[in-house]
Amino acid sequence: MRPSRNCGRVWGEFRCRKGTCPPAPAADAAGRCPSRRRRACQTSGMTTETITASAAGSWQLGDLTVNRIGFGAMRLTADADGGPSDRDRAIAVLRRAVELGVNHIDTAAFYFSATRSANELINRALYPYPSDLVITTKVWPGRDPSGNWWWASPEQLRGQVEENLRQLGRDHLDVVNLRVPRSGETGSLAAHFEVLAGLRDAGLIRHLGISNVRPHHLEEAQAVAPVVCVQNPYGVGASPEHNAFLDSCGEQGVAFVPFFAIAGAGREAGASSTDSEEVRAVARAHGATPAQVRLAWTLQRGPHVLAIPGTGNPDHLADNVAAGALRLSDDEMALLDGAGREPQQ
Repeated sequence: MRPSRNCGRVWGEFRCRKGTCPPAPAADAAGRCPSRRRRACQTSGMTTETITASAAGSWQLGDLTVNRIGFGAMRLTADADGGPSDRDRAIAVLRRAVELGVNHIDTAAFYFSATRSANELINRALYPYPSDLVITTKVWPGRDPSGNWWWASPEQLRGQVEENLRQLGRDHLDVVNLRVPRSGETGSLAAHFEVLAGLRDAGLIRHLGISNVRPHHLEEAQAVAPVVCVQNPYGVGASPEHNAFLDSCGEQGVAFVPFFAIAGAGREAGASSTDSEEVRAVARAHGATPAQVRLAWTLQRGPHVLAIPGTGNPDHLADNVAAGALRLSDDEMALLDGAGREPQQ
């Protein structure tokens, strides 16, 4: 058992408020603090509070204020094994996210399975939408009903924007990210971004962002219209090049929104069942899960960093939101900086 110490420690969506904790029992095989740990706090006279997304602080997407812990809708439409998700549970997760203070949801019309559409689930769960809810979506990629991918021409982008509007039941989109194909990472996005700027001027879009990009794309887009966010893969083990781009976004007042912050190299397949010893050591020290440590490290890379972890599991949702209250020391941040560092690209 670890000795008691000043707390602020989190278990699920709860945080100890007394200031000291009784010794923590060993975590389970997944690194999660056992549910009996929460009961120990409650029965020992401690009080607990529900941790909400505001614990991570907030940032501005243009004139829209969002909590830095948001929600990604990609995993709502299918379970980890690829089977169809439970519709009622997905709706419950979305509603619980909003109850926990999440006011930034990332989605896309191409987030769908044979039986589920992320946009439709969001509409069903949350319409009429809370006044402070910011919904961000992405265009340029598309999928046909069979699931095959295609990439829109500049002339087809309006149709993709209107598809999101119909599915979400909105008359405008809060933020639209232009998602650059991997094959276009060294090319130009100007022709596509100019179309989105025109749709913004027409009132269909409020703010613009870019995704899966490199520094030259941000410079190119900013010359066309203001960019409020960059959405890129990023997490523990990021290369110096990617760290520098994140820092550059902050210097320009542009939000940096990492995806795969938990999954890391697993990307679309999800988080690996194994974490580096550095991640596991920091998790043990805080009585947290490795996923929470990964999120906390990412958030502490800068006040302009917004996390959008996705899940269809209500317990994982609570853990993700609670990660916004986890504070890592400078030594812990440095330890994690080089953990599983990705190769230079």
